[in-house]
Amino acid sequence: MPDKQPIFITGIGTGVGKTIISAIVTEKLKADYWKPIQSGDLDSSDTLKVRGLVSNKTTRFYPEAYQLTQPFSPHKSAAIDKIVIDIQAIIPPQTNNQLVIEGAGGLMVPLNDDELIIDLIKQLNAKVILVSQNYLGSINHTLLSLSMLKQYDIPVMGIIFNGDKDIYSKTFILNYSGITELGHVPSFDNITAKTILEAGSYITL
Repeated sequence: MPDKQPIFITGIGTGVGKTIISAIVTEKLKADYWKPIQSGDLDSSDTLKVRGLVSNKTTRFYPEAYQLTQPFSPHKSAAIDKIVIDIQAIIPPQTNNQLVIEGAGGLMVPLNDDELIIDLIKQLNAKVILVSQNYLGSINHTLLSLSMLKQYDIPVMGIIFNGDKDIYSKTFILNYSGITELGHVPSFDNITAKTILEAGSYITL
């Protein structure tokens, strides 16, 4: 394992901006990047997207442990591909650099019949950045995610809010949970490597 504890970037659900935030964090820290499980879009995977958005010369990108052909939850995609995901076989790459790990969906996404993304985070001994995006129900989803991380005794670095700002939602989440806000990244009309580099100013790490 690397000397630095891995940072696992997870979200309160699917489509809340984990990949963009992963690119921003990776660029800001000049960290290495790894997505253990990719479901579908193998020709336009999250690893390929982040690689195209990160411009520093230090970051290394590591191959996925599982490349699943269908765009469903990992346990369903794996079943269609006639394999079973074994989290014991998901071994983090050896690096002396900070490692950023991007998850798939939210914490309770199933990997097989018995294990979830949160079990993988625990196994990898990672600390978490939680990505939250404002929508009706996002307070509930954010607080439930934080509650599960506490239940599993997984350290949380803080929350990065992504997209439209709602001061009522953000204030309640932060006051109720006591979790640190690491930043708020706005929506971008056009996302490029320059955008990602400049967006590092929106977060504190």
